[in-house]
Amino acid sequence: MSRLPVIVGFGGINPAGRSSAHHAYKRMVIDQLDSNKADSTYQSLAALMNMTTVDKGAILSQTLIRQIEKNLFDPSAIRTNKTAQLSNNDGFSFKLKKSQLPGQIPADWHVTNLDDSSVIVTSSLPLDVLFPDYRASRVNSAGQLPTGFDPGSLYQSRNHPRGLQLTVYAASDAINSLGIDWDTVRQKVPGDQISVYASSAMGQLDTNGAGGMLQASLLGKRVSSKNCPLSLAEMTADFVNAYVLGSVGATGANVGACATFLYNLRQGIQDIRSGRFRAVMVGASEAPITPEVIEGYRTMGALAEDDALNKLDGHVGPTDNTRACRPFSENCGFTLSEASQFVILFDDELALELGANIYGSVGDVFINADGFKKSIPGPGIGNYVTMGKSMGMVRSLLGEEALRNRTYVQAHGTSTPQNRVTESHIINELAKTFKIDHWPVAAIKAYIGHSLATAAGDQIATSLGVWAHGIIPGIKTVDHIAEDVHASNLEFLLQHKEIDPTKMDAVFINSKGFGGNNATASILSPTVTAQMLEKKHGKSAMTKHQKLNEKVAESTHQYDVDTIAGKNELIYKFGLGVIEGEELELTETSISIPGHSQKISLEVENPYDDMI
Repeated sequence: MSRLPVIVGFGGINPAGRSSAHHAYKRMVIDQLDSNKADSTYQSLAALMNMTTVDKGAILSQTLIRQIEKNLFDPSAIRTNKTAQLSNNDGFSFKLKKSQLPGQIPADWHVTNLDDSSVIVTSSLPLDVLFPDYRASRVNSAGQLPTGFDPGSLYQSRNHPRGLQLTVYAASDAINSLGIDWDTVRQKVPGDQISVYASSAMGQLDTNGAGGMLQASLLGKRVSSKNCPLSLAEMTADFVNAYVLGSVGATGANVGACATFLYNLRQGIQDIRSGRFRAVMVGASEAPITPEVIEGYRTMGALAEDDALNKLDGHVGPTDNTRACRPFSENCGFTLSEASQFVILFDDELALELGANIYGSVGDVFINADGFKKSIPGPGIGNYVTMGKSMGMVRSLLGEEALRNRTYVQAHGTSTPQNRVTESHIINELAKTFKIDHWPVAAIKAYIGHSLATAAGDQIATSLGVWAHGIIPGIKTVDHIAEDVHASNLEFLLQHKEIDPTKMDAVFINSKGFGGNNATASILSPTVTAQMLEKKHGKSAMTKHQKLNEKVAESTHQYDVDTIAGKNELIYKFGLGVIEGEELELTETSISIPGHSQKISLEVENPYDDMI
C-alpha cells in the first residue's frame, strides 16, 4: 500500500525571522498583510531581536538582506597579513621574549640571553616576516539573521560553530511547533523507524569550526579539540540525533551544494515510501558569512560587489545593499545568506493517528547531474530533467488541468547573469512543452539571499506560508525583467500575487547547485493532501483526525504565543538520557531500550528470498 510523506511540522530561522507559524514568510509579504497578521510577526521579530518594545522601523531595516553588520565581522577592516622581507647589508639584531622563539631556530640566527625572559637575536640573512594588515571587503551585502538575535545565548552553546547553533534553534523550533510531544511519537514508533537527514553544504567554516583549525598555526594559536570534529558537514544531523531527539534511528548527511536540502528530503521520502520508516526529520544549516568564504565566492565572480551594484544603479555610492539580490533582472551576482530549516514528515497513517497538523505533502524529488561539463560551476542539462520529471509526476497525479492552471514555481533565482538566462530557459521551455501559457514564477532569494544548503528549505517554508495566507511573494527588488531572460510562457511575479490557496494544488521547488547538483521537488497543497488522505482512509478517519487535531493545533498555537512573549525554550539535552549498552534488553528477536515502549525488531525479512 502506498504511503504518503505528509508535512506535519516545520521550523527554522533565516534573515526574515522564525519559520514556525509562518513568521519568516509573513515578513516577506508584511506590506500586504492585514494589521493583525502583520502585528503578530512584528511582535515575533521584536522578541527574536531582544527588543523591549516593537520598533517597526528598526525591524524592517534590520531583517532580510542588508549591509553586513559588525557582530559577524567588520567588512571595512578585515584582518590580513602582508608578506615582507627584512634585510641589512651588515645584518641586524632584535629583542625577543624567550617564549616567542621558534621551535626550530634558523641556522643563521645567533641568540644571546639578555635576562631570564628575553634574548637578543642577531641575523646575517634577510628575514621573511608577516606584517599585520587590514583590507576592506568589496562585498558588503548579506542575508543576515535579524539584528540582536544570538542563537548561542539561548542554550549552553560551548563555543559551537554558528551553523550548529542555528541547527539547535531550527530543529527545536520544528519540534516545539509540532504540537505533539516527541515522547508521544517515540511511544508510537519504534526507534529504528525514525530517521534524520540533515547537513550543511560547506561544513562549519567559522573560527569555532574548520576556519579556526586551518588558521590556528598561521596566527600562532592552538587548534581546539572541537575545531575538527564540529566542522564536519554531517554534524547538522549528528546534533539533532544526540542533543535534540535522542534518536537511535537511521541518519545521514546528503550533500549536493545548493541542492543539499532536497537531497536530504529525497532520502526522507524514500524512507517513508518504503514502509520501513514512519517519522523523518529533514533539514540543513549554513552559516557562510565569513570574510574567507565571501572572498572565495567573490574571486569566482559569483557575488554582487558594491561597485557593480552602483554601476547597475547608475550612481556612485552609497550602495543600496537591501537590493543586492535581483533575480531575473539586470544583476551582477548572488548574495550569501545564513539560515537553518527543518521539516518533519510522518507517513499518512501516523499523521492521522496522532491528529497531526497537515501543511502539505511531498509528491516527489528528482535529482540529476549535468553530464559532461565545460567547468564545474557552469550550468548544464540536468535541471531540465529534474523539472521535466517533476512536472510529469504532477501531471500523472493531478492531471493536465491542474498542472497547467494550479501550480507555480519557486525558482532557484540566484541573481547571477548566468542563472537568469539558464534557469529561465529551463522553466520557459518546459512550460511550452507542457502547454502552460502564464506560469507564475517566484524567487524569494530577493528577500533573504542564498543560504546554500538551506536554500530549498527556505523555499519550502515560504510555500507553506503561501497556502496559509494566500500571497505569493513578488520579486520586489527589481522593476523589470532582463532582456535575455526567457519569458514567453512565464509570469515573473514582480509584485505580490494573491491567490485562492484551495486552487493552488502544487509548487515546484527548484535547486541548481555547483558541480551539476540539480534537484526539483513537488510539494502538494494541504487541500490536495487532505483529498488524497480521504480517498485512502475514508471520511470517518478524516473526521476523527479533525477532532484529534484540535488539541494539536492549540498546542502549536500556544508555542507561538509563548515564543512571541520571549520564551525561547530550545531543546538541548547535553548529557541527559544517555543510555549505556548494559541497560539494553537483548533477545534473539528484539532489542528493548529504556524509555522506548516500542521494541526494535531483529526479525528482518530476507530481501533476496527469490534468489535463495
